[in-house]
Amino acid sequence: MKIERIDLYTVDLPYAWGVYKLSGGRSLTSFDATIVRITADDGTVGWGESTPFGSTYVAAHARGVRAGIAELAPALLGRDPRRVERINDAMDAALSGHNHARTPLDVACWDLFGKAVGLPVCDLLGGSTDVPMPMISSIPARAPEEMRALVAEQRERGYRAHSIKIGALDAEGGPALDAERIATSLADRRPGEYFLVDANCGLLPESVLRMIQLLPDGLDFVLEAPCATWRETLSLRRRCPYPLVVDELSQLDADVAMVLDQDAADGIGLKISKAGGLTPGRRQRDICRAAGLTTSVQETTGSAIAFSAIVHLGATVPARMLRGVLNTQDMVALRTARFDAPVVDGGILPTTAPGLGITVDEDVLGDPVQTWEA
Repeated sequence: MKIERIDLYTVDLPYAWGVYKLSGGRSLTSFDATIVRITADDGTVGWGESTPFGSTYVAAHARGVRAGIAELAPALLGRDPRRVERINDAMDAALSGHNHARTPLDVACWDLFGKAVGLPVCDLLGGSTDVPMPMISSIPARAPEEMRALVAEQRERGYRAHSIKIGALDAEGGPALDAERIATSLADRRPGEYFLVDANCGLLPESVLRMIQLLPDGLDFVLEAPCATWRETLSLRRRCPYPLVVDELSQLDADVAMVLDQDAADGIGLKISKAGGLTPGRRQRDICRAAGLTTSVQETTGSAIAFSAIVHLGATVPARMLRGVLNTQDMVALRTARFDAPVVDGGILPTTAPGLGITVDEDVLGDPVQTWEA
């Protein structure tokens, strides 16, 4: 099997609930998605997606994804997509960094690999635990009672984990508003629910410490990505009474290793495109498992194509270490593909179909904006 053709598509994914607000006054109403189709010489196709969360979340943006793919795609033509490590070696040789650009190519190769051998991607990544995975909702930073209502709505839809966005500027209400957001969002907490309080690197250590002093006793949550730098994060780590999870700061394998070396956190938010695809994602999964770091498997955002990769990788994380998978397809109002993953007892399982198990709606994607052929 050899890669014969690579097609690149773009599509706008509107945010499903209007305006998404997060720390530092940032807001988004839609997401610019890049989708890749790789066709092998036997006609088999594989799909992958990269959808940055705007251009100020991590060092990635949609036009950069497409420019990066233009550098990478020619280097993959004629190669065997099943040899995923060698595919990544070829991408290393063609372009330094640019994980978001590498991701859709890497994921599409895994989709092809699974179809070629008749197995779902999770089996190729080590095998599903067969334990239904809690899905994580994403609750934007809004008025406290509005956030409480959004949590209740997602709870009724079966979500058992919730990512609560905070990070108010002082002019917006600062630590007092964020403390109220947390307490109100957790007011109706049910047994077995898991709450991530996520600042998306938008706070200073001082702001977090002020906020903590305003919280009532007995709240059960983990603090995710409070600060923008390692220095700030390590400073806060020594003084924070809540478990700490890193996300945006942890991108490379070396970053995960540094978390261990510095005892910087208790868990990792493993986003596939932030890592560079499923190939480096499985390495980071294994490092976390060996070190006892809890893991949530996520994406910056994305449609059903991105969500399918999340579910397959998440299914291979031991249940006691997995805190949930982010349902990105519910965050957007456009369906690019059908992904019929079963939901059992409030948790999701991967499909047993070969590859990612998706059926892409090519009418939604339209014509490719760029193509490379062997």
